[in-house]
Amino acid sequence: MALPDIQTKARFVVEYPINASPKILFPYLATASGLAQWFCDDVRYVEGQRLNFIWDRENHYAEISGQRLNRAVRFVFLDEHRQPVADANYLEFTLESSEVTDEVFLRVTDYSPVQDADDQQEMWDGLVYKLREQVGG
Repeated sequence: MALPDIQTKARFVVEYPINASPKILFPYLATASGLAQWFCDDVRYVEGQRLNFIWDRENHYAEISGQRLNRAVRFVFLDEHRQPVADANYLEFTLESSEVTDEVFLRVTDYSPVQDADDQQEMWDGLVYKLREQVGG
């Protein structure tokens, strides 16, 4: 009997200033069409609150487990049978606005198997750069 592949997971949190209003930015974070423009090769709605994120022709199914309009969205990844799992990987995008400076910040929380922190930072820097190109910010 093979033991399950147990990987140590960690939360990676990073914030980026984005020069766009939450109302303009949020659809890029919470909809399949918006995410497909910057986050991965393609994103498709599957059913209900479930999406299929496609990277390098591989399917990664996730469920929207929480959403606050123009504020936050969380995607919890499912197993290969599209079923919830204990201690699942998740990705959360949160928009914070500074009332003093009028700046908008995107906080990314990536809970997944431990990776090299520099590589993960570089990956998110690149993704957010693509996002900024899309929203003009």
